[in-house]
Amino acid sequence: MDHQISIRVRRSDERGHARHGWLESRHTFSFADYHDPRHMGFRSLRVINDDRVAPLGGFPTHGHRNMEIFSYVLDGRLAHEDSMGNKRVLKPGEIQLMRAGSGVTHSEYNPSSTEAARFLQIWITPAERDLEPAYSEWTPPANAGEHAKLLVISPDGREGSARIAQDACVYRLLANRQVAIAHENTPGRGVWLHIIRGEARVGDVALLPGDAAATEEAGAFDIHAGPDGLEALLFDLA
Repeated sequence: MDHQISIRVRRSDERGHARHGWLESRHTFSFADYHDPRHMGFRSLRVINDDRVAPLGGFPTHGHRNMEIFSYVLDGRLAHEDSMGNKRVLKPGEIQLMRAGSGVTHSEYNPSSTEAARFLQIWITPAERDLEPAYSEWTPPANAGEHAKLLVISPDGREGSARIAQDACVYRLLANRQVAIAHENTPGRGVWLHIIRGEARVGDVALLPGDAAATEEAGAFDIHAGPDGLEALLFDLA
């Protein structure tokens, strides 16, 4: 996604916006009452919601089928319960991945009475339908700070990543200084880059928090973190 690779940019202020009292959410792709036929997803990536949950607020028990759903916690705490018997509270930097498959119910809520919670809710369409539901987590390893680019989700669980039922690799980008993070998009695949915090430059395109950049052209490129660092997710999708 440098100057010789064509990219398209999805700006933060173009996203859908919803307020539900206890919840404020920004929708990168069409979701719930927000519908834009130009933004229905990218390859198998169907949902990126930036959710801010008020103290003691949350999503009551509800069901899903045939979707790989993961949450990346950014601030506060996120409490999870599901029909598979899992009951966990996740901290910032941690990821939970739930395979809805043939059907699962779950709830997500903010257990704090004083602190808001923020997380990215992300859905990826699985390669097969009606798989057995499953739950897994990714927690940053002790040496995570040494890696500006870290694989967190993959189809084969390599490098300690959580396993997903799709040919999709998700990388966490985290740089505390102005560095260049390299990636290569191989033929037949697509890359979606979502900026969480800080600034980035890809070729001559500047990206701010909430912005995204995508390409389906093959080639190598660098993501240049801004002077105040960068936190982002990079999706490499079949």
